[in-house]
Amino acid sequence: MRSGPKYKICKRLGSSVFEKCQTQKFMLSEARQGKAKKGTGRRNISDYGKQLLEKQKIRYTYGLSESQLRRYVREATERKGANTGSELVRRLEARLDNVIFRAGLGATRAMSRQLVSHGHITVNGRRITIPSYEVKEGDIIRVREGSRIRTPFASAAERLENHQTPVWLTFDPKKLEGTLTANPVVEPTQLAFDLGVVLEYYSR
Repeated sequence: MRSGPKYKICKRLGSSVFEKCQTQKFMLSEARQGKAKKGTGRRNISDYGKQLLEKQKIRYTYGLSESQLRRYVREATERKGANTGSELVRRLEARLDNVIFRAGLGATRAMSRQLVSHGHITVNGRRITIPSYEVKEGDIIRVREGSRIRTPFASAAERLENHQTPVWLTFDPKKLEGTLTANPVVEPTQLAFDLGVVLEYYSR
């Protein structure tokens, strides 16, 4: 997905959509601009405008195209007996590129997506090159043997020594191996977007 200038997008949607913007330099820049704009006034955003903004936040956070996000929402809505919001988050978090990011192997989701597409990751012993591949509970994620000497993984054990993985994921930096121990769950307060507003947009 082409995202355009990331800083420009972060200024519009918030720094949480890209890890690149979560730096002190970006925060200071935003603080200076905020002071300069103070008192100049800002037009009110309509409900539809808010829905569009939140939709863009979720797209850029997970690196999705519009058609991909629409498909995820449709599948979550059609899942009988499931909470639509929770099911949508589960599907997004279970993407292989996101699991690699959560494990700490990729500093950003974009980098994690690249690691997967370049064939460095296996799931249950099978090489997977599709970033959107859905990892299921009990699946074993491992860095491919032939890739372990590569730069992203050579110092992983030391780099990930204090990395905190979610409760639904275990990862051993020394073995470069992990397991999805449960279905991914993320508290609404930890999300970079308003899930309810996103679902409202697609229910129109």
